[in-house]
Amino acid sequence: MNGGPSGFHNAPVTKIFVIVCAIFTIFFGIRGRSNNLGLSYEDIFGRLRISKLIGSMFAFSSTPELMFGLYLLYYFRVFERQIGSNKCAVFILFSLMVSFLFEVLALAFLKDPTANLLTSGPYGLVFASFIPFYLDIPVSTRFRVFGVQFSDKSFIYLAGLQLLLSSWKRSILPGICGILAGSLYRLNFFRIRKAKFPECFASFFSRLSWPSVGTSAAPTRNVGTAPSYTTHQVERTYPSPMPSAIGPPEDSISTLVSMGFDRDSARQALVHAGNDINMATNILLEAQSH
Repeated sequence: MNGGPSGFHNAPVTKIFVIVCAIFTIFFGIRGRSNNLGLSYEDIFGRLRISKLIGSMFAFSSTPELMFGLYLLYYFRVFERQIGSNKCAVFILFSLMVSFLFEVLALAFLKDPTANLLTSGPYGLVFASFIPFYLDIPVSTRFRVFGVQFSDKSFIYLAGLQLLLSSWKRSILPGICGILAGSLYRLNFFRIRKAKFPECFASFFSRLSWPSVGTSAAPTRNVGTAPSYTTHQVERTYPSPMPSAIGPPEDSISTLVSMGFDRDSARQALVHAGNDINMATNILLEAQSH
């Protein structure tokens, strides 16, 4: 399970976020300040430095945390392909802000001025993403190891568990706050799932994000709320360009499959849409609503 086509195909916002996290982690690591980034009660209710707050939100405190954190963020790029870059940016902002508010409330409740209770890094976003991962991503294969049943999703859960326990008490609390933030987004708190940035936002990130090696550029989609996965065939016609005589590109089929659509349905939709991936997505979403 790799979350769809390799690279950040159709996921420019996730790509920029991953790059920013890597740069911040390296920057604070070189300066020897990684271990001092975690927020404490004194930071929040005493004198909070903006640089420490920003660093604590984006920079991981160790190399193992960086590796597991970036791996999970890279995998969860599939959600940007599902809902579009404009809505994904709202999800990222909502997860970071709400998880931070939960962390502040937790620090206020614990009231331990001497303890550095929270580790640094975008734990809120990483663990908020486990909510749609659990609910929306289907299991494609199951297997047994020494009598214990696993699925292709198990590796993502194990990576998340490793990250959650990486700094023990300091990392568990941010992880729980992230799960709460993801749950509120899923419950459509304040109708947040309908919110999105203007179209120019995704275009800006697409231009800002240089092309990945081995992937082709494609227009950023802005679909509605995350679709439920379906295996229904596309049966109805849909106003679209004339079907293309050229077969659907494999990367376009893979992108639709990574969003949870059946491979045959994806191919058929692309044929009807003249290989326009945006039109094909609309056809599939329209089909599953009937």
